[in-house]
Amino acid sequence: MTRRVALLFPGQGSQYPRMAAGLYGSDDVFTSVMDEAFELLGEQGPAIRAAWLDDSHAEHFDDVTRAQPLLYAVDYALGRVVLSWGLEPVAMLGHSVGEMVAATLAEVFTFAEGMELMRDRVKHYADSPPGGMLAVAASVDDVTPFLTGAVAIAAVNAKRQTMLAGGRSELAAVAKALHADGYTCMRVRANQAFHSPMVADAAERTLDGFRSVRLSVPRRTIVSSHLGTVLTPEKALDPVFWAMQPATTVQFWPALDLLLGGEDLFVVEAGPGQGLTTLARLHPAVRSGRSEAVALLPTRAISPRADRDAVRDVAHRIKAESMTATAS
Repeated sequence: MTRRVALLFPGQGSQYPRMAAGLYGSDDVFTSVMDEAFELLGEQGPAIRAAWLDDSHAEHFDDVTRAQPLLYAVDYALGRVVLSWGLEPVAMLGHSVGEMVAATLAEVFTFAEGMELMRDRVKHYADSPPGGMLAVAASVDDVTPFLTGAVAIAAVNAKRQTMLAGGRSELAAVAKALHADGYTCMRVRANQAFHSPMVADAAERTLDGFRSVRLSVPRRTIVSSHLGTVLTPEKALDPVFWAMQPATTVQFWPALDLLLGGEDLFVVEAGPGQGLTTLARLHPAVRSGRSEAVALLPTRAISPRADRDAVRDVAHRIKAESMTATAS
């Protein structure tokens, strides 16, 4: 019996210049979605498109006004590419802004509405206090004693992969203490303290935008990384749930555990990098070989051909698995 496909959508920190750009102008579905995205971004569209395709100023690419709209657009475009192969995902799981992508593909709101929500979101977050995020190879219990009042648990990515967020100086002090105690830490590509109380005020200011959208019951299953469970119709229709996501902890590992705890799956990361694929490969269901996790893209922008080859390889692997199941 073939393994059904589930989709993963990465969020802030996974972005890099020219992410998936090798598909632009080559894959019709991807190109059409990205062109629509730049049109929906209005007067900002040309500048964001230029930033996406230019790798000479990578240090500016993490600015929330560029990173978040592009992540939303690229993730969604890649999701549409996978759907164009005739696949119907059994479930979708997004990390941070990736949950907005899953909601769009599940028709909770349209892509045009989602992009307008992103435009409104980044306007408010650009004015939020400067901060940062830190990935730590440790459990929540391990890092909790090191936390100060200004540093919070931003994401539970795996049993021993925890993300912190907070003010820059406070986060640097926590990182120094963790390093001194033997823990490995890595800065996440973010200039704000997402998924912490530091951005709660900005999150509240986006509520009117979500209230202006007619939210719908999901037409595809979403395993919510903010709930750690399947997204219910009640939550999907709640503007507060969507608006406050950037200020709440991401429960990615509990959500992933739920996703992989049932049937064997072929999990595809539809977004830049391979961060969620790496996390999925830590799960017992994938380590045992029952389920498999693959990424649509390389870890970074290598060449246009590398992007196309990576996507083609995943398409071939899914097709081969389907043919094997049919033959058996």
